[in-house]
Amino acid sequence: MLKDFKPILAILLRFIIIYVVFILAYQFFLNSFETSGLDPYSRLIANQATWAQNKLGYPTLLYNDVPNQQVWFYVKQKYITRMVEGCNAISIIILFIAFVFAFYKGAKTFVFGFIGFFILYLINVLRIIGLNIVVRDHPQYSKIGHDYVFPAIIYGTVVVLWLVWIKFFALKK
Repeated sequence: MLKDFKPILAILLRFIIIYVVFILAYQFFLNSFETSGLDPYSRLIANQATWAQNKLGYPTLLYNDVPNQQVWFYVKQKYITRMVEGCNAISIIILFIAFVFAFYKGAKTFVFGFIGFFILYLINVLRIIGLNIVVRDHPQYSKIGHDYVFPAIIYGTVVVLWLVWIKFFALKK
């Protein structure tokens, strides 16, 4: 009976191992920046969102709050949102990558993983920009935007990418 579940158990075990290894590596990365404020990856995303918002006509500056490991977005002369490590979507990207590699299919796994990482990275930057614009121009929708709409966008993207991976790559002979 266990023989029937062997492929499923192998996929599940690969997923768990990959996920735990990446999460531990990421935590090690974060710990190395504990005293210097927001980590460089999160800061990169904040800088890119700031650049794009400036191009879109939303004059934006960043205020570094090193003791609290965050940066504040100062948009149109008002502090509106803050970026913390959890806003960088790396945990979601790790979940995505672990799932894709659980269904390993050779070199195309790396290609799809890289493309998926790039798509999720871009969606996350756009998510932060969208949230900043909503909070600045329509503050009455900030809670629903932050708690429901924008998370649904990024998690929905992950699910769509997983479905594409399974349907067009992982299950193909």
